[in-house]
Amino acid sequence: MSEQQDTSKLWGGRFSEATDSFVQRFTASVNFDQRMAAEDITGSLAHAEMLTRVGVLSADELQQIQDGLARVRQEIEDGSFQWSIELEDVHMNIEARLTELIGITGKKLHTGRSRNDQVATDIRLYLRGAIDLIAAELTRLQAGTIELAAANSDTIMPGFTHLQTAQPVTFGHHLLAWNEMLQRDYGRLMDCRARMNQSPLGAAALAGTTYPIDRAQTAAALGFDKPTENSLDSVSDRDFAIEFSAFAALLMTHLSRMSEELVVWTSAQFYFIELPDRFCTGSSIMPQKKNPDVPELVRGKVGRVNGHLVSLLTLMKSQPLAYNKDNQEDKEPLFDTVDTVLDSLRAFADMVPAIQPRKEQMREAARSGFSTATDLADYLVGLGLPFRDAHEVVGKAVAHGVEQGLDLAEMSLATLQGFCADIGEDVFEVLTLEGSVSARNHTGGTAPAQVAAAAERARALVLAR
Repeated sequence: MSEQQDTSKLWGGRFSEATDSFVQRFTASVNFDQRMAAEDITGSLAHAEMLTRVGVLSADELQQIQDGLARVRQEIEDGSFQWSIELEDVHMNIEARLTELIGITGKKLHTGRSRNDQVATDIRLYLRGAIDLIAAELTRLQAGTIELAAANSDTIMPGFTHLQTAQPVTFGHHLLAWNEMLQRDYGRLMDCRARMNQSPLGAAALAGTTYPIDRAQTAAALGFDKPTENSLDSVSDRDFAIEFSAFAALLMTHLSRMSEELVVWTSAQFYFIELPDRFCTGSSIMPQKKNPDVPELVRGKVGRVNGHLVSLLTLMKSQPLAYNKDNQEDKEPLFDTVDTVLDSLRAFADMVPAIQPRKEQMREAARSGFSTATDLADYLVGLGLPFRDAHEVVGKAVAHGVEQGLDLAEMSLATLQGFCADIGEDVFEVLTLEGSVSARNHTGGTAPAQVAAAAERARALVLAR
């Protein structure tokens, strides 16, 4: 049997025996929810100011609370604050220290609220701040990606399907495909922020409070758009955490796809790009190695973020209204998701603009993989052949090229006419890499002029934030 603790709880009036020491450790959250200390103090100050305005606290009591919380904030910031597991969580630790500092007035601060609406408010304040930091890093990554794309609007590389050479594209076009993923991620992040920016403060334990509170005042003071509508939902809702985690899982999936390409492109077999040394490491045994550790690690971290999303979904799936102790388990996966996303974005925002494309290597790869075969088929259609017949003609020409070790553009006119007598000298205009990419001259196409215009539009969207 675990040792019994004779500790006086702030909620202990109902209980006739102390909490078991193991249960005390098992149920405490202060080791991780102290991360929300700044938000807890901010929420408490807004609550105290509202209580004063409606006449529950006096002006003198408000001043005591403000001074006391300022002292508590300073102690937390300088590391002298003594966190106690016996006080369970960040809220009780701060309230207990405030009461030590200012006496009975500290006990009045909790009037008209519960830890249920307090934690719901704190976690929204915390996540809103985290979203703003993430949005800034995501914007920085997009800006760097767009600038690199604009600088490489005419840098030719092979485009792939099934990781097989398909058609020539430009490196700038490929990078702008990355940006499209990130742009959707940014939109999802802003949608999440807008939906979560409502204040649950004042919902109290689950049914509201009998005190004459002004929820609109505290909502405005804390930067929320409005108070939440239903007290039961206010204290039990964790949709915002799940929605953020869903955003994070998609973002990390996109970063993982980019990472995979960076890993492939830096390999000796491709060697399309060079990553600066500061984003790579070496081998303890093989002196020639330059390992792309940053993209590899980001690629690996998507697993933990996906896991946190599943964890939060599972956490909420069977909970009846209203608050349940289960919800204490929402914070660690949410906090780790925030940390992982921020770190991954910071790494990518630093690394992507520093990518050095190896243009000749990219061009040679595009030239040697029959990447203009579709252009030849389109040329034949222009001569009047049905597309399926043109497809067959080009397939035979490619088979000949594989056998002879020749790309289509390297074959003589006579050889090409052997597959279709109508082919003329002008065929070589469409078989060049430059001719191929330039022919895709429409919105969303890979023509250099279109890539440059798309980069400008993308830049304008990012700058308008």
